[in-house]
Amino acid sequence: MALIRSGRDTRRRGASRRRKPIFRDKKRFDRWLDRLVDAAVIVALVVGAVALAMTLLL
Repeated sequence: MALIRSGRDTRRRGASRRRKPIFRDKKRFDRWLDRLVDAAVIVALVVGAVALAMTLLL
């Protein structure tokens, strides 16, 4: 039994592909925000550790 093929694109089969939304600026902002939050958390942990060490040693 022969397959019925359309003349447009015979290579594609199966479900249609979803188009990816374009949010380049949002992704870039999210990366920088993640880095900023990571840096703030690390600084807070270091300050807390120094404060704890000073409290215990002095």
